[in-house]
This record gives sequence, C-alpha cells and structure tokens, in this order.
Amino acid sequence: MTQASARSRTVRRRHDREIIALAVPAFGALVAEPLFVMADSAIVGHLGTAQLAGLGIASALLTTAVSVFVFLAYATTAAVSRRVGAGDLPSAIRQGMDGIWLALLLGAAVIAVVLPTAPSLVELFGASDTAAPHAITYLRISALGIPAMLVVLAATGVLRGLQNTRTPLYVAIAGFIANALLNVALVYGVGLGIAGSAWGTVIAQCGMAAVYLWVVVRGARRHGASLRPDVAGIKASAQAGVPLLVRTLSLRAILMITTAVAARLGDADIAAHQIILSLWSLLAFALDAIAIAGQAIIGRYLGAGDAQGARAACRRMIEWGVAVGVVLGVLVVLSRPVFLPLFTGDSAVTNTALPALLIVAASQPICGVVYVLDGVLMGAGDGPYLAGAMLLTLAVFTPAALLVPALGGGLTALWAAMTLMMTVRLVTLWLRTRSGRWVVTGATR
Repeated sequence: MTQASARSRTVRRRHDREIIALAVPAFGALVAEPLFVMADSAIVGHLGTAQLAGLGIASALLTTAVSVFVFLAYATTAAVSRRVGAGDLPSAIRQGMDGIWLALLLGAAVIAVVLPTAPSLVELFGASDTAAPHAITYLRISALGIPAMLVVLAATGVLRGLQNTRTPLYVAIAGFIANALLNVALVYGVGLGIAGSAWGTVIAQCGMAAVYLWVVVRGARRHGASLRPDVAGIKASAQAGVPLLVRTLSLRAILMITTAVAARLGDADIAAHQIILSLWSLLAFALDAIAIAGQAIIGRYLGAGDAQGARAACRRMIEWGVAVGVVLGVLVVLSRPVFLPLFTGDSAVTNTALPALLIVAASQPICGVVYVLDGVLMGAGDGPYLAGAMLLTLAVFTPAALLVPALGGGLTALWAAMTLMMTVRLVTLWLRTRSGRWVVTGATR
C-alpha cells in the first residue's frame, strides 16, 4: 500500500467516524418526533372516533405550521458550525441565541394567528360537525406550545452546529416518555379528555424547550456570550432563513399536489398512496440523518478555512448516501410481503401499492445522494441556490403530476413522477456541487 493510499484511507475513516457519530443520534431524534403524534393518537383513540378525527385534523394543522419553520434548525446549524470551525465559540453561541430569539418571536406570531382563527382553519379542512369541536379544542391548547416547539428547533440547530447530536436524542426520548405519561394522566386520570392530551403535549414540549435553553445558557455563560436579544443578529437569522423557507414551502407543495392527485385516482389509489407515503417518510428519516451530519461537518470545515477538507467530506458523504440508499431499497423489496399486510388486507389496495413500492425502492440511491447534497449546501449556507433549485423542481413536477390522471395513469405513474422530481433535484444539486461555488470559507458566508 502506497503512502498516499494509506493517507486516503485514514481520511475516509475519520470522515466515517464523524458521520456515524452525528448521524446515528440524529436519526434517533428524528424518529422520536412522530412518536409524539402516535402516542397522542393511541391514547385519544380510545375516547371515541370523533375525538380521534379531531386530533387528526388539529395535528395536521400543527405539523404543517411547525414544519414551515424547520429553517430555524437548518440555518442555525450552518451559522453555528461555521463559527465553531473558525474557533470562535462565543460568537457561535451568540449566533445560536439569535436563532432562539427569532423562534420565540415567530412562535408568538403563530399563536396570535391560530387562536382566533382555529374554527375557520378546522372548517377549511372539512371537519365534520362531531369532530370539529374536538379539533378546535386541541388546536387552541396545543398552539400555546408552538413557541416551545420552535425553540426546540432552533436550539437543536445550535447543538448540531456545536457537533452535538446526542443531547437532542436524549431530550427527544425524555420528551416522548413525559408526553405519553402526561397524556394518560390528564386524559384518563384527571378526566380532561382530548384537552388533557393537548395540555400533556404542551407541558412536554415546554419541558424540552427548558432543557435546551438550560444547555445553551450554560454554554453561553461558560464562554462569555451575551444572552440578550440582538436586533441585527435576529434580522440576519431571519434573512438566512427566508431562502430555506421558500425551499420548504416548495417541497410541501409537491407533497400536497401528490396527495391531491392520488385522491382523484380512486379510493384504492389514495389508500395505497398513504401507505407508500408513510414508508417514504420513514426512509427519509434515515437519509436526513446523514444530511444533518453533512450540515454540521461541512459548516465546520468551511468555517476553519479548509476547502479541501470540505470537498473530501462531501465526496465521502455522497458515497454514504448511495450506500445507504441501496441498502434501504433492498430492505423495501425484501420486506414488501410483510410490510403491505400491516396496513391493509384489501387485495385491491395491495395490488395498487406494490408497483409503486418497487419504484420507491429503486429510487432510494437517488434519494440518498439528494439528501446528502441538500445537507452539504445547507451547511455551506447556500440557501438562495437551494430555494431556486426547489422552485425549478416544483415547476417541472407540477405538470408531470397533473398529467397522470389526465392521461389515465395510476399510482405507479404518480410515483414515477415523484422519482422524476427527485432526479431533477439530483441534477440541480449535483451541478452546484461540481461547480464549487458553494465552497465559501470563513466564519460567515
């Protein structure tokens, strides 16, 4: 083995250790998040069908509201990791505090909108007369926890930027346990019904936010970073988040269009689509964990002025994305005889889902690279390009999806359009990565 080859293997192993150390806890924290909704559903479901239907509507509204602001985590990770790479921990934590203050302001604004408009929002979702009161109750109470949820997003970004994904995992696990216990106690022990479920979730979310704030404040005091709100810093955080907000809204629009088209294809198609979409979302958690590692690692390298190290880390993460995508695709194919019967015993739904499932399996290597490159460019602070690329993707996907029912296509054709969407993302992200224009070194971009 030559000296250059040995050095190359050493570098790859170092990157592997970093990726695993960040991605594995990140995956655990990501998986823990939907468990909140599952726990609420399991507990409220025993109250009655109307209560469960109300919870479903309110949860959909809350999830949409919070997911729009996921840029609080992404933008904060990129900004903090750059300053960590530059060796300026006080500025890194100061930047993180700006993100947290922005989260509190946005949370207050969301509460001000949701509380008076809750009945209209529930009606917009087509809630029945029996489910609507429960949905309104749950939505109004849970809205009080939105500032805490946004603080959790921003503080998670701070810790990821500090190369710490273990603490978010521990907090997520503790939050899930607390949420489940509080829900049982308040729903059945105290007899508050669906309101008890909402209050239990709010308390758990506030507890998680409090833990995060304690960790960040302790770090700020240790390194002499100011905790006071800084108008210029908050404004900078908001400006960095706008392109990522555009990216997120475009992606949400794609998913909404997909579901709307599936609904027009027939009952078997929409039922099969929900099964496939749930699997697709689960697979996305695994790939997003690598992307999160990419955000933290790339930001740190660029902040340290190590352009070569950033490129090498990017190449290694692409290899990880392909490898994990292949493994996930194979697992989907092998598990299909077991997976589909878990959701339905209707042969019409199963027969409709199977071809689409195979398309999802075949597309996983593409998805793996897309998620990795998305994380790399986020870590580089290349938000404006990501926004433009996603708008282009939306423009290509929309007519392709809308043509599916017009041309007599079914669910398989719709998921082929989804694969086209991921391919467009792959091309746009790959071209940007190859150009090298994302490699901007320094503590700030």
